[in-house]
Amino acid sequence: MDKVEVKILGISSTPGGNAFALILKEKNGSRRLPIIIGAFEAQSIAFEMENIEPPRPMTHDLIKNILETFGYNLNSVIIDALNDGTFHAKLIFDTEDVQIDCRPSDAIAIALRMNAPIFVDNDILEEAGVAPQIEESEFQEESEEDEDFPRAEQEKPVSSGNKKLDILQSRLDKSIQEENYELAAKIRDEIQNLLRNS
Repeated sequence: MDKVEVKILGISSTPGGNAFALILKEKNGSRRLPIIIGAFEAQSIAFEMENIEPPRPMTHDLIKNILETFGYNLNSVIIDALNDGTFHAKLIFDTEDVQIDCRPSDAIAIALRMNAPIFVDNDILEEAGVAPQIEESEFQEESEEDEDFPRAEQEKPVSSGNKKLDILQSRLDKSIQEENYELAAKIRDEIQNLLRNS
């Protein structure tokens, strides 16, 4: 498996505000991978990125504490599959090649807490990755202004005069409001393809 190390570029809120896009960027390149995640996972990741300690341990803090208590060392996490618009990940441990399937948002939240590197299968970056639309410095400047989530860019609805794009954006908003993330991921891919070819 050809894997690429990535870092978290930011968390972008969707227009409806019910879900978020976690933006990953390859460390030695420009490709970015947006992954739709829930509000709880976005908050958990943002808290860790900004070193905010909640009054009581969050679920991902609890998982970290359990792993450390029993002596398990998280070697890395990898997003290793994309099936029907849904990403899949694995926690990879040093002990006896233990691997545990999980959602990418959970894997990343745990990786941040345990200082483990994050990887994406190169085939997934080829299939679902996008070229940058704005410079990274612009993304970070806009992110610092957001008050809901640290390093989160408030994403604006697509408005390009392209009727198909507007319809897809409307469908994306609706699917996120209904918490149909699988459909949202498919629509997101359609939007990305349309933007690439426009």
